[in-house]
Amino acid sequence: MTSGLHFSEHLPNYLSHYFEAAIGPFVNLSDLPLIEAETQLTQIRELGETFASQRSADYLTIRRDLENRVRQIFIQKGGLPTRERPHYMILGACPWLLGWYRHGRELRLPLEKFPSAVVSFTYGDTFPALRYQDGKPYRGQVYRLEELPDLVLQFDLPQNWNPYGEHGPDRYIEAQIWDDAPLRAYLNNRSRTNTEFPATKNSQ
Repeated sequence: MTSGLHFSEHLPNYLSHYFEAAIGPFVNLSDLPLIEAETQLTQIRELGETFASQRSADYLTIRRDLENRVRQIFIQKGGLPTRERPHYMILGACPWLLGWYRHGRELRLPLEKFPSAVVSFTYGDTFPALRYQDGKPYRGQVYRLEELPDLVLQFDLPQNWNPYGEHGPDRYIEAQIWDDAPLRAYLNNRSRTNTEFPATKNSQ
């Protein structure tokens, strides 16, 4: 688990997941066959009500390629994913993400729930983390849980230095969860929207 990590004011001790209240947490287009996922995304675009409606025509193809790359790098670094596609969370909180949804909800879970072997991280969303070519040292990198303290100490949380997005695309540290086990209670009860790990003043 996370017994070797040193939590501080710089390193949050929880992960957050943002989702549409009417749909529930951890509903992922990547889990669908590509044709079905494309159909769902087309319907989202036609409604034009959420952030996802702005995504490009080749979004899902690119996303699957990036997920494959993250998974491959994670395995090379000793990760043991059991899923082909990850569930997505972020390190700490990023209220900006609530605006992606009509009725956004936030779910927080303690970082200690996630074994190192099944959680990877990118500095920023996977898209800019693996696609941008701006010379930043965290581009193209996938991090293990044990690397988080040094990563955050060196670069801080994007939520702190880029809360409004005026300094580039990096808004949070993304966590990719490669196993269902830590999320089983939520996968079995999609309607649950309360937070298992309530926010406090000292939780980040």
